Amino acid sequence: MTSLEKLYEFSNLYFSLPTPRFKRYLFDKIDFASKIIGILGQRGVGKTTLIRQIAQNYEIPSSKMLYISSDNITDSLSQIAKQFSAYGGKLLIIDEIHKADNFANELKIIYDFLDIKVIFSGSSALEIENSKVDLSRRVLFYELHSLSFREFLAIKFGFDLPILTLSDILQNHQNIALKITKQMKSLEYFALYKEFGAYPFFTEGEIGYKLRLNEIINIILDSEVATIYNVDSDKINTIRKLLHLLCSSVPLGLNIQNIAQSAAVSRNTLYSYLYYLQKANLIEIIGGNFANKKLLNKPDKIYLENTNLYNILCSNKNIGSIRESFFVSQIKINHNIKYAKKGDFIVDDTYIFEIGGKNKGFEQIKDIKNSFVISDDIEVGFGNKIPLWLFGFLY
Repeated sequence: MTSLEKLYEFSNLYFSLPTPRFKRYLFDKIDFASKIIGILGQRGVGKTTLIRQIAQNYEIPSSKMLYISSDNITDSLSQIAKQFSAYGGKLLIIDEIHKADNFANELKIIYDFLDIKVIFSGSSALEIENSKVDLSRRVLFYELHSLSFREFLAIKFGFDLPILTLSDILQNHQNIALKITKQMKSLEYFALYKEFGAYPFFTEGEIGYKLRLNEIINIILDSEVATIYNVDSDKINTIRKLLHLLCSSVPLGLNIQNIAQSAAVSRNTLYSYLYYLQKANLIEIIGGNFANKKLLNKPDKIYLENTNLYNILCSNKNIGSIRESFFVSQIKINHNIKYAKKGDFIVDDTYIFEIGGKNKGFEQIKDIKNSFVISDDIEVGFGNKIPLWLFGFLY
């Protein structure tokens, strides 16, 4: 049996798996005409399933498609692609490309010399921009983020609800919320989402969800961050400790010097570790501005990337941090978000948002144009007071 035959055996298993009908928000943004498509994202967010859906959208016979996982090959990617092309192959799918040797140069060879399409997945921590080979003109990159509240509702309960624009929400939130709450228990389902709704593997069982998510965090740190950034195992343990420290810190009271001392690292080392964690999509930094892995100034706020991570990493969860983390995770996909001196955030340099509970008032942002209070624990808002859960429909 040739090596290509062995790969086809594994590939046939991949394509025989049941493919979910529901497609993530990113599917409709894909340019299928591109020769090489790269899907980056955190482990567990559904890249492998999305790629199978993308592949099945092409009018290419399954015999002309080949799926490979980079941790399960011995030949180089270009050698496999050459054999596949010679056999009449048209679409090569490469999973976890960050595990392949010299992947950037291999993709360049495939692009320049072979008449096949390629779709690949990779870690969100991948240092594409620092590669010695410029992939920007050869590869169309997309990033897949964790599930939105809207996507969770579709997968868990079968609700077919539209994506809303920010303008939709700001201008018509009361009517929209009333319409949605007639169909579902918005606050009850939102509580479920915050606990186990950010990753599609909740469908494999909610009981083992936290164990699975904890395992994914460990793989991201021990394998992806350690390999991509060449970090020793003892330093990875420090980064893991840093995650727990960030989890327990209140965003408004963020003290970089105290965190550095608690983690027993220098400020510069701390900034490097924060960069690794943000690239790996485990945290989200507001402000700071990175240049060549160095922060140009102190971050304004730091959050865990989604609300589910707080359940895994925090011994003392701060409800304010969880609320703000949710807002940031949902709005960052299509909008620019910054720290605001009055209120919590300014979005697209236009809108001011203050995040809080159901009794949150306008004291901190009164008399500010385009300002809104975003309240948790309310189903329907009024005027410039909007339910927090509704921002989960932005993608």
